[in-house]
Amino acid sequence: MVDVEPAPSPPGRSGRALPVVGIVGGGQLARMTAQAAVSLDLHVRVLADEEQPPAAVAADIEIGSPRSAEALRSFAASCDVVTFDHELVDLGAVAALEAAGHAVRPGAQTIAMAVDKSIQRRRLGELGFPVPSWATIATPGDLDAFGAQHGWPLVLKAATGGYDGRGVWIVGDAAAGRDLLTASAPEGVHLLAEPKLAIDHELAVVVARRPGGEEAVYEPVETIQADGICREVRFPAQLSPRVHDEARSIAGGIAAAIDAVGILAVELFVCGEQVIVNELACRPHNSGHITMDACVTSQFENHLRAVLDLPLGSPAPLGPAAVMVNLLGGPGGTDPRDRLAQGLAVDRAKVHLYGKVARPGRKVGHVNVVADDLAEARRLALAAADALTGMDNDVEAPR
Repeated sequence: MVDVEPAPSPPGRSGRALPVVGIVGGGQLARMTAQAAVSLDLHVRVLADEEQPPAAVAADIEIGSPRSAEALRSFAASCDVVTFDHELVDLGAVAALEAAGHAVRPGAQTIAMAVDKSIQRRRLGELGFPVPSWATIATPGDLDAFGAQHGWPLVLKAATGGYDGRGVWIVGDAAAGRDLLTASAPEGVHLLAEPKLAIDHELAVVVARRPGGEEAVYEPVETIQADGICREVRFPAQLSPRVHDEARSIAGGIAAAIDAVGILAVELFVCGEQVIVNELACRPHNSGHITMDACVTSQFENHLRAVLDLPLGSPAPLGPAAVMVNLLGGPGGTDPRDRLAQGLAVDRAKVHLYGKVARPGRKVGHVNVVADDLAEARRLALAAADALTGMDNDVEAPR
């Protein structure tokens, strides 16, 4: 193993060296992690491919591609630990950092579970966790065979690179599936197929885990999706006690089984009383933004604690109910920053903006509300979101 000199740390006001946390990616997750680091007097550096990413408000920025082995090596040399705000990385380059002795948390083998859905499905199945039936689809014959076995419609997913509704398609019959397969081939998109499930609830459970195995499991939340994008997160999730306990058990079990370090978000489907794993994210996650105001310790602070191998904070809720609503850029380009006063005027609303240009459909912020019951939390959170975006954010309201 190559000897690696300790990363140089910037001095704090007291003159002592501050631990340096390096985050690959400079988006809103890195921004909110860096904001949490300020309270702990930690120093955050970010590897980003633009000069003023959202994280620039609270972190030092190093320009470089997260897919470049050379950029990753240079970046890691200035950090005590390297972590991530997305999965768009080169796994070989990440593994090389580990081999060279750098602290990379989570490690390459864990990140691979989030980077490639086929690896994720195969490994989780081998470990005995409940996953949908699935198959890789390379030829029309593969598609026909899977459709004949499971029926139509099917869900086709890009094995890598998909997020926020991108890379997921529902195909109603073999002809539509063949068209998608033909269109994907020149782009180098590898597909996998799953049955279209009858889903009663979509859940997420966030787990913080240290290298030695200490875990903090947050309460399950229900996520409300529209057009493949999470629009709302609700606590408490309306579940039977058995499903609630199983969701927590699955998430904590996966974190231990794949040696996750930092935050692991486990997305789950509930079909009747059956709980099925949908996807994993080995980093802070949109479903965990609610923890910033609704829990004793936010996912962002616990991610920092975990990757630095510090004692984890309590994930306990601060109130009986909470709702998070994502703020999206409206069709007319409405910018929540221009309507901040209206949003802040809503009682109990905690507004978090990301410093991003408000393009239509783009996540530019979120609102959290903690209240005495779920209905009141929803009412206030939606009122604030409507005021900030100038549009109706209740995706479940009759249209």
